[in-house]
Amino acid sequence: MRLARVGSGSELAAALLVALGFPCIMLAAIIPNLWFFAAATAVTYLADRYLHHCGSYLINRLAAVRAGLSIRFLVRQLLLILLLSRMGYGEETLFYVTVACLLAFYGLQAPQSAMVTLIRLRRKLPVVTRNIDLASVRIADAPPQRLMSRPAEKMLHLDVFSMVGVLVAIETGKEAIAYVGLGLTLVLAVCYLTALLPYVRPSRLVPPETKVLNAVGDWLAEYRPTVMLYFSGSKDSAYQVNMWLETMAQLGGRPMILLRERNILPQLATTSVPVLCVPGGVHLMNLDLSSVRVALYAANVGKNIHLLRVPTMKHVFIGHGDSDKIASVNPYSKVYDEVWTAGRAGRDRYALADVGVRDEDIVEVGRPQLAAIQPWSGTGKNPIPTVLYAPTWEGWDDNPGNTSLLLAGENIVRRLLKAEQPVRLLYKPHPFTGTRSAKAKAVHLRITAMIEQAAAQRATDPRWAEQSAALQGEQAEARAELARIEARLAELAGGGRTARDEAELSRDSLADPAREAETAKLKDEWNAASWRAQGWWEHRVITGAQMRLYDCFNESDAMVSDISSVVSDFIASGKPYAVTDSAELGEDEFRRQNTAVRAAVILSNSAAELDALLAAVTDPAADTLADARSELKQYLLGPDEPTSIVQFDTAVTELAAKSDARNAGVATSLGEPVGG
Repeated sequence: MRLARVGSGSELAAALLVALGFPCIMLAAIIPNLWFFAAATAVTYLADRYLHHCGSYLINRLAAVRAGLSIRFLVRQLLLILLLSRMGYGEETLFYVTVACLLAFYGLQAPQSAMVTLIRLRRKLPVVTRNIDLASVRIADAPPQRLMSRPAEKMLHLDVFSMVGVLVAIETGKEAIAYVGLGLTLVLAVCYLTALLPYVRPSRLVPPETKVLNAVGDWLAEYRPTVMLYFSGSKDSAYQVNMWLETMAQLGGRPMILLRERNILPQLATTSVPVLCVPGGVHLMNLDLSSVRVALYAANVGKNIHLLRVPTMKHVFIGHGDSDKIASVNPYSKVYDEVWTAGRAGRDRYALADVGVRDEDIVEVGRPQLAAIQPWSGTGKNPIPTVLYAPTWEGWDDNPGNTSLLLAGENIVRRLLKAEQPVRLLYKPHPFTGTRSAKAKAVHLRITAMIEQAAAQRATDPRWAEQSAALQGEQAEARAELARIEARLAELAGGGRTARDEAELSRDSLADPAREAETAKLKDEWNAASWRAQGWWEHRVITGAQMRLYDCFNESDAMVSDISSVVSDFIASGKPYAVTDSAELGEDEFRRQNTAVRAAVILSNSAAELDALLAAVTDPAADTLADARSELKQYLLGPDEPTSIVQFDTAVTELAAKSDARNAGVATSLGEPVGG
């Protein structure tokens, strides 16, 4: 499976069926054997369809070895003609009609592919927007999804009618059946082309690039943004910008979010802040951003240089987490005018790293996102403690200290599942887990299997039968509420239409504070209902963005994690936590190197120290690190008052004033009029 780079046994089986099916079809045509041919053909159709449905890596690579989708269909059709010849139809009318119809069908695929490509290219905007009024740009509705989704597959699969018709005709001797099948293939192909035709008219395509860019320029001139969040990254890194959306919405002035990759937009959470995605560097450089006074950067990436070149705004690195990882003291950070950290720890971290970031350029602003984290009451929420295991990902190298998953993950999970006193385990891995390391992905899958097996065993354990029976009614209500909420969220997200491309979304996705507020409220209700839908004793694997990390914090009584911002954020709760010394530095050295573990239970790779964490949760007298956690919280995250959002907004205001002063000074020195 690893060699074939397939994700499951069923996917591997389907790939083998495709690989073996075509030689079988050829053999059946040569012999000839009608039923063998029909069976092998059906198997390849079904296996091929399954692999496309699951997005198999193997299918995506077949085109590179001249065995792409259209080639596979063409080969099947050629083998059908060979079968006809071998069955004695080589000089019959049926043979020539089949050849002619299949050639005509092949010819119809070219205009269909050309129209689909034209529609996609001509409906692609140079920029993509959310919450920006593009009324001056007339953008027509997108073509129906049934026409544009997997169009090549849909067109090619029309040959099924021909294939079935000809095979049935051979078996029964009734050639009319073959003619009906061949005719259906051609008629449906022509209908597909006819359905596409209205959408290639100029009125159904987007206006020229210049007109769209002018409309965006007009909007910028009218809105005049003052503070901007800039972000570039892969679709999997969308969480890094999502964590700042609420903060941006609460800032004074006129905030805006500037993205650089189109694939982030579908992952972007709901917000009423204007969002402008500008993939092209030239387009970005031609935008008039002279009103922006403060630019905030959530990640250190190469494309930041496209905005860092603008001197009229102040540039600030805010990051996407505050931790003891090397990334938190990246030397690249010295290119910014200021670096904002949560608390004193961030300032000291840069001083120790000595990477060129000056102390006077560091501002402590707290962590506004942590307002949603509920402080610990000192006692567990449920009769048994809930422990969250939230390991970080494997990183870009093979440093054993990157993640506990590889060396300690299975030990941690096994000990929690088999703890003497029952524990509920929540497992929420980092979104990047397994993206670089096959070993990390394999461990993640084994851990998932362990937890799912333990959950299944607990579901049949008599110890929980009474609680399960008592909560059946409440859980049924919670599941019904989840369905209602999901339906409403889908309605709010789709606006009643699901077949919308990025051009139509840019046209229709205007700021709607009421919709945003309702969406936020529904997401809170969804999380609450999701917890109620399961018993407080049930183990759970939590992946994806829908179940938020901070909701897992609030549901948990303790956490096990690694050196990452997850630990720093969890400290805001005041709850006990453990961190794994996967690199085996030793407890003293591990605490010396990593500020966030000063109040943690330190785990070795065997996870034998977990008993101390569980004791701290169940017995306040055994919680010897409570005072240390309180002190560390203030050191890492700053004071509780003023609130983080107030600190953050004040920092933006003060830096904007510095930007204005700088611009005024430059204008004066150049003899130009001073303007805002």
